[in-house]
Amino acid sequence: MSHAALLHGKRQVSPVLDLKSINRDLGDADATSLVRWGYDTFGEGLVMSTSFGIQSAVMLHLVTQVVPQIPVIWVDTGYLPVETYRFADDLTQRLNLNLKVYQSALSPARMEALYGKLWEQHDVEALNRYDQIRKVEPMQRALAELGATAWLTGLRADQTDHRKSLDRIGQQGGLYKLLPILRWSSKDVYQYLTAHDLPYHPLFDQGYVSVGDWHSSRPITADDDNERDTRFKGLKQECGLHLPQSPEEAASLDSSSL
Repeated sequence: MSHAALLHGKRQVSPVLDLKSINRDLGDADATSLVRWGYDTFGEGLVMSTSFGIQSAVMLHLVTQVVPQIPVIWVDTGYLPVETYRFADDLTQRLNLNLKVYQSALSPARMEALYGKLWEQHDVEALNRYDQIRKVEPMQRALAELGATAWLTGLRADQTDHRKSLDRIGQQGGLYKLLPILRWSSKDVYQYLTAHDLPYHPLFDQGYVSVGDWHSSRPITADDDNERDTRFKGLKQECGLHLPQSPEEAASLDSSSL
């Protein structure tokens, strides 16, 4: 049996859900209720991911209030700002996170030796290769090894054009995907952080509204139309973690938004 088959075999049996009906019934449910429904439905197959980005404390707190020991996947690219590593350590201790750290099989030094500094090539194809190596493959491996059947994530519709098209409960890569705060505004995020005395990422005070790797993130300026313009040198909006994993998925997403 192949390694991939062995990993797939660790997944629990996932229920077959009528997503259209579920989105109709739960479309207006509050975020905590959606997380609770996810745990009731998927049990130990439910995981969440975090980037330890600007507003990550919201989802980490919200979810762990319902499922304290949920596996929290963090893909460490090896190129994160010093502040992110410290922020991650602080939140892990504060919220007692069941953190699962995943990294690329290629070290940063080895990747640069083989492909160069992909982020310096000012080319979408080079950035996509970087994201596949450092982010997408480790995430896919994490989901497989942890036996995930459903994935909680803190995507918000006002972040990118792709995210505007998503439902609160969907599918990606054979997994169900739950987006509790999809329709939250920046004001909602601020109010939640304030109500629960939670911190923003420390780079927020330096003008960052979105932060990923140190070489591909910058503070926002008056010339930026969208906060995602501060990422990936403005060449793209998504790193690939939350995009359809097959042409069939893409076609299904397109048709659902008609």
